[in-house]
Amino acid sequence: MFESLHSEPGSRLDVGPRKRAHSLLRLATLAAAAFWVPTTQAADVDGAVLNVDVAVVFAVDFSSSIDPKIADLQREGHAAALTSPEIIRVISQNYLGCIGVTYFEWSSPGHTHTVLPWTRICGLEDANAAASVIRRNGDTGYFRRGRSGTSVSAAIDVGSLLLDQFPGNAMKKVIDISSNGENNDGLPVQPSRQNAINKGYTINAIAIPADDEDPKQPLASYFARSVIGGSQAFVMSPKESHDYATALRRKLVTEVSMNVGTHTASEGTPLALMPANIQ
Repeated sequence: MFESLHSEPGSRLDVGPRKRAHSLLRLATLAAAAFWVPTTQAADVDGAVLNVDVAVVFAVDFSSSIDPKIADLQREGHAAALTSPEIIRVISQNYLGCIGVTYFEWSSPGHTHTVLPWTRICGLEDANAAASVIRRNGDTGYFRRGRSGTSVSAAIDVGSLLLDQFPGNAMKKVIDISSNGENNDGLPVQPSRQNAINKGYTINAIAIPADDEDPKQPLASYFARSVIGGSQAFVMSPKESHDYATALRRKLVTEVSMNVGTHTASEGTPLALMPANIQ
Protein backbone atom coordinates (compact mmCIF):
# COMPACT_ATOMS: atom_id res chain seq x y z
CA MET A 1 0.00 0.00 0.00
CA PHE A 2 1.13 3.55 -0.70
CA GLU A 3 2.19 5.31 2.47
CA SER A 4 1.21 8.97 2.43
CA LEU A 5 3.90 11.39 3.53
CA HIS A 6 1.33 13.89 4.75
CA SER A 7 -1.39 13.36 7.33
CA GLU A 8 -3.83 15.25 9.47
CA PRO A 9 -2.65 15.83 13.07
CA GLY A 10 -4.14 13.22 15.36
CA SER A 11 -5.14 10.92 12.52
CA ARG A 12 -4.12 7.27 12.31
CA LEU A 13 -1.48 8.19 9.72
CA ASP A 14 0.20 10.72 11.99
CA VAL A 15 2.90 8.60 13.64
CA GLY A 16 4.97 11.47 15.00
CA PRO A 17 8.66 12.33 14.66
CA ARG A 18 9.66 9.19 12.76
CA LYS A 19 7.08 9.88 10.06
CA ARG A 20 8.13 13.51 9.81
CA ALA A 21 11.77 12.45 9.58
CA HIS A 22 10.92 10.21 6.64
CA SER A 23 9.08 13.10 4.98
CA LEU A 24 12.06 15.40 5.46
CA LEU A 25 14.47 12.78 4.07
CA ARG A 26 12.36 12.33 0.93
CA LEU A 27 12.13 16.08 0.44
CA ALA A 28 15.89 16.38 0.89
CA THR A 29 16.48 13.63 -1.68
CA LEU A 30 14.23 15.31 -4.24
CA ALA A 31 15.71 18.73 -3.51
CA ALA A 32 19.21 17.38 -4.09
CA ALA A 33 18.06 15.77 -7.32
CA ALA A 34 16.44 18.99 -8.49
CA PHE A 35 19.76 20.78 -7.95
CA TRP A 36 21.69 18.65 -10.42
CA VAL A 37 19.04 17.57 -12.94
CA PRO A 38 20.17 19.06 -16.28
CA THR A 39 17.44 20.94 -18.12
CA THR A 40 19.26 23.49 -20.25
CA GLN A 41 21.23 20.75 -22.03
CA ALA A 42 18.20 18.65 -22.81
CA ALA A 43 17.15 20.15 -26.15
CA ASP A 44 18.53 18.78 -29.38
CA VAL A 45 20.93 20.71 -31.60
CA ASP A 46 18.08 22.57 -33.27
CA GLY A 47 16.71 23.76 -29.94
CA ALA A 48 13.55 21.67 -30.24
CA VAL A 49 12.09 19.63 -27.43
CA LEU A 50 12.79 15.93 -27.34
CA ASN A 51 9.71 14.36 -28.89
CA VAL A 52 10.39 10.62 -28.84
CA ASP A 53 8.69 7.25 -28.76
CA VAL A 54 10.20 6.18 -25.43
CA ALA A 55 12.06 8.00 -22.65
CA VAL A 56 14.39 5.80 -20.59
CA VAL A 57 16.20 6.72 -17.39
CA PHE A 58 19.25 4.53 -16.76
CA ALA A 59 19.68 4.51 -12.96
CA VAL A 60 22.99 2.77 -12.31
CA ASP A 61 24.26 1.69 -8.89
CA PHE A 62 27.67 3.10 -7.90
CA SER A 63 27.49 2.37 -4.16
CA SER A 64 30.46 1.11 -2.16
CA SER A 65 29.71 -2.49 -3.21
CA ILE A 66 30.37 -1.71 -6.89
CA ASP A 67 33.95 -2.80 -7.55
CA PRO A 68 35.86 -2.11 -10.80
CA LYS A 69 34.65 -5.37 -12.35
CA ILE A 70 30.97 -4.58 -11.83
CA ALA A 71 31.45 -0.91 -12.71
CA ASP A 72 32.97 -1.96 -16.01
CA LEU A 73 30.07 -4.36 -16.65
CA GLN A 74 27.55 -1.59 -16.15
CA ARG A 75 29.37 1.17 -18.01
CA GLU A 76 30.41 -0.92 -21.01
CA GLY A 77 27.16 -2.91 -20.98
CA HIS A 78 25.00 0.19 -21.37
CA ALA A 79 27.27 1.68 -24.02
CA ALA A 80 27.31 -1.56 -26.01
CA ALA A 81 23.55 -2.04 -25.71
CA LEU A 82 22.74 1.43 -27.02
CA THR A 83 24.88 0.91 -30.12
CA SER A 84 23.85 -2.68 -30.86
CA PRO A 85 22.22 -3.42 -34.24
CA GLU A 86 19.15 -4.81 -32.47
CA ILE A 87 18.51 -1.55 -30.59
CA ILE A 88 19.09 0.66 -33.64
CA ARG A 89 16.71 -1.49 -35.68
CA VAL A 90 13.97 -1.40 -33.03
CA ILE A 91 14.29 2.38 -32.67
CA SER A 92 13.95 2.84 -36.44
CA GLN A 93 10.79 0.71 -36.51
CA ASN A 94 8.95 2.85 -33.97
CA TYR A 95 6.55 5.68 -34.83
CA LEU A 96 8.94 8.63 -34.52
CA GLY A 97 12.15 6.63 -34.80
CA CYS A 98 13.77 8.26 -31.77
CA ILE A 99 14.19 7.54 -28.07
CA GLY A 100 15.30 9.78 -25.21
CA VAL A 101 17.87 8.50 -22.71
CA THR A 102 19.60 9.84 -19.61
CA TYR A 103 22.11 8.03 -17.41
CA PHE A 104 22.84 8.77 -13.78
CA GLU A 105 24.63 6.93 -11.00
CA TRP A 106 23.31 6.61 -7.45
CA SER A 107 24.16 5.20 -4.03
CA SER A 108 22.81 6.59 -0.74
CA PRO A 109 20.32 9.50 -0.63
CA GLY A 110 21.89 12.67 -1.97
CA HIS A 111 24.76 10.83 -3.66
CA THR A 112 24.16 10.98 -7.41
CA HIS A 113 26.22 11.70 -10.49
CA THR A 114 24.87 12.73 -13.89
CA VAL A 115 26.76 10.89 -16.61
CA LEU A 116 24.54 11.62 -19.62
CA PRO A 117 21.84 14.34 -19.61
CA TRP A 118 18.66 13.84 -21.62
CA THR A 119 19.76 12.97 -25.14
CA ARG A 120 17.74 12.04 -28.23
CA ILE A 121 18.89 8.97 -30.11
CA CYS A 122 17.51 8.58 -33.64
CA GLY A 123 20.18 6.39 -35.21
CA LEU A 124 23.63 4.90 -34.89
CA GLU A 125 25.48 8.22 -34.97
CA ASP A 126 23.47 9.52 -32.00
CA ALA A 127 23.90 6.22 -30.17
CA ASN A 128 27.67 6.23 -30.68
CA ALA A 129 27.90 9.76 -29.30
CA ALA A 130 25.85 8.84 -26.21
CA ALA A 131 27.86 5.66 -25.66
CA SER A 132 31.09 7.66 -25.86
CA VAL A 133 29.89 9.95 -23.04
CA ILE A 134 28.93 6.96 -20.88
CA ARG A 135 32.30 5.30 -21.41
CA ARG A 136 34.16 8.53 -20.69
CA ASN A 137 32.17 9.74 -17.66
CA GLY A 138 30.80 6.53 -16.15
CA ASP A 139 31.95 5.10 -12.83
CA THR A 140 35.12 2.99 -12.84
CA GLY A 141 34.65 1.53 -9.35
CA TYR A 142 38.10 2.61 -8.17
CA PHE A 143 36.99 5.52 -5.99
CA ARG A 144 34.30 4.22 -3.64
CA ARG A 145 35.02 6.08 -0.42
CA GLY A 146 32.02 7.98 0.96
CA ARG A 147 29.42 6.37 -1.30
CA SER A 148 27.80 4.55 1.60
CA GLY A 149 24.78 2.31 1.08
CA THR A 150 22.31 1.28 -1.59
CA SER A 151 19.15 3.40 -1.68
CA VAL A 152 16.90 1.95 -4.36
CA SER A 153 14.13 4.24 -3.11
CA ALA A 154 16.27 7.33 -3.82
CA ALA A 155 17.14 5.95 -7.27
CA ILE A 156 13.43 5.62 -8.08
CA ASP A 157 12.67 9.10 -6.70
CA VAL A 158 15.39 10.71 -8.81
CA GLY A 159 14.38 8.67 -11.86
CA SER A 160 10.77 9.82 -11.40
CA LEU A 161 11.88 13.43 -11.15
CA LEU A 162 13.90 13.12 -14.34
CA LEU A 163 10.86 11.75 -16.16
CA ASP A 164 8.69 14.51 -14.66
CA GLN A 165 11.09 17.04 -16.17
CA PHE A 166 11.51 15.32 -19.53
CA PRO A 167 11.59 18.23 -22.01
CA GLY A 168 9.25 16.82 -24.62
CA ASN A 169 6.66 14.14 -25.31
CA ALA A 170 7.15 10.40 -24.94
CA MET A 171 4.56 7.68 -25.41
CA LYS A 172 6.29 5.46 -22.85
CA LYS A 173 8.47 6.39 -19.87
CA VAL A 174 10.74 3.89 -18.14
CA ILE A 175 13.04 3.85 -15.11
CA ASP A 176 15.70 1.24 -15.75
CA ILE A 177 17.55 0.22 -12.57
CA SER A 178 20.83 -1.70 -12.47
CA SER A 179 22.05 -2.82 -9.04
CA ASN A 180 23.78 -5.58 -7.12
CA GLY A 181 21.94 -5.10 -3.83
CA GLU A 182 18.70 -4.57 -1.96
CA ASN A 183 17.55 -1.26 -0.52
CA ASN A 184 19.58 -0.78 2.68
CA ASP A 185 19.72 3.00 3.03
CA GLY A 186 17.24 5.88 3.01
CA LEU A 187 13.49 5.41 2.90
CA PRO A 188 11.56 2.19 2.20
CA VAL A 189 11.13 1.34 -1.47
CA GLN A 190 7.36 0.89 -1.53
CA PRO A 191 6.24 4.57 -1.38
CA SER A 192 8.77 5.56 -4.06
CA ARG A 193 7.80 2.64 -6.24
CA GLN A 194 4.08 3.34 -5.91
CA ASN A 195 4.55 7.04 -6.62
CA ALA A 196 6.31 6.25 -9.91
CA ILE A 197 3.65 3.72 -10.89
CA ASN A 198 0.88 6.21 -10.11
CA LYS A 199 2.47 8.60 -12.62
CA GLY A 200 2.27 5.94 -15.32
CA TYR A 201 5.98 5.14 -15.31
CA THR A 202 7.35 1.60 -15.64
CA ILE A 203 10.18 0.42 -13.40
CA ASN A 204 12.33 -2.38 -14.81
CA ALA A 205 15.52 -3.78 -13.34
CA ILE A 206 18.60 -5.83 -13.99
CA ALA A 207 19.77 -7.59 -10.83
CA ILE A 208 23.49 -8.40 -10.65
CA PRO A 209 23.87 -11.46 -8.40
CA ALA A 210 26.78 -11.92 -6.01
CA ASP A 211 29.16 -14.79 -6.67
CA ASP A 212 27.98 -16.42 -3.44
CA GLU A 213 24.28 -15.63 -3.86
CA ASP A 214 21.88 -17.89 -1.98
CA PRO A 215 19.89 -19.70 -4.71
CA LYS A 216 16.89 -19.77 -2.37
CA GLN A 217 16.90 -15.98 -2.05
CA PRO A 218 18.06 -14.54 -5.38
CA LEU A 219 18.35 -10.79 -5.76
CA ALA A 220 16.11 -10.95 -8.82
CA SER A 221 13.25 -12.23 -6.67
CA TYR A 222 13.61 -9.23 -4.37
CA PHE A 223 13.46 -6.86 -7.34
CA ALA A 224 10.48 -8.72 -8.80
CA ARG A 225 8.65 -8.57 -5.49
CA SER A 226 9.58 -5.11 -4.20
CA VAL A 227 10.99 -2.85 -6.91
CA ILE A 228 9.64 -3.30 -10.43
CA GLY A 229 6.15 -2.20 -11.38
CA GLY A 230 3.93 -0.60 -13.97
CA SER A 231 2.98 -1.65 -17.47
CA GLN A 232 4.88 -4.74 -18.67
CA ALA A 233 7.44 -4.46 -15.86
CA PHE A 234 10.14 -7.11 -15.66
CA VAL A 235 13.49 -7.94 -14.13
CA MET A 236 16.41 -9.76 -15.67
CA SER A 237 19.38 -11.36 -13.94
CA PRO A 238 22.55 -12.53 -15.67
CA LYS A 239 23.75 -15.93 -14.49
CA GLU A 240 27.38 -15.04 -15.15
CA SER A 241 29.17 -11.71 -15.41
CA HIS A 242 29.74 -12.14 -19.13
CA ASP A 243 25.96 -12.45 -19.59
CA TYR A 244 25.30 -8.91 -18.33
CA ALA A 245 25.66 -7.23 -21.73
CA THR A 246 23.32 -9.77 -23.31
CA ALA A 247 20.74 -9.32 -20.56
CA LEU A 248 20.90 -5.54 -20.81
CA ARG A 249 20.56 -5.59 -24.59
CA ARG A 250 17.53 -7.89 -24.42
CA LYS A 251 15.97 -5.70 -21.74
CA LEU A 252 16.52 -2.52 -23.71
CA VAL A 253 15.05 -4.05 -26.86
CA THR A 254 11.85 -4.75 -24.93
CA GLU A 255 11.82 -1.31 -23.32
CA VAL A 256 12.30 0.80 -26.44
CA SER A 257 10.00 -1.18 -28.71
CA MET A 258 6.48 0.16 -29.20
CA ASN A 259 5.36 -3.16 -30.67
CA VAL A 260 5.86 -5.67 -27.85
CA GLY A 261 2.25 -6.72 -27.50
CA THR A 262 -0.63 -5.63 -25.32
CA HIS A 263 -0.06 -7.76 -22.21
CA THR A 264 0.27 -5.72 -19.03
CA ALA A 265 1.73 -7.29 -15.92
CA SER A 266 0.13 -6.61 -12.58
CA GLU A 267 1.98 -4.25 -10.28
CA GLY A 268 5.00 -5.95 -8.79
CA THR A 269 4.64 -9.00 -11.04
CA PRO A 270 7.35 -9.39 -13.67
CA LEU A 271 6.33 -9.74 -17.29
CA ALA A 272 9.28 -12.06 -17.60
CA LEU A 273 12.01 -13.17 -15.20
CA MET A 274 14.59 -14.12 -17.80
CA PRO A 275 18.17 -15.25 -17.36
CA ALA A 276 20.51 -13.69 -19.89
CA ASN A 277 21.53 -16.99 -21.43
CA ILE A 278 18.06 -17.57 -22.91
CA GLN A 279 18.40 -17.11 -26.63
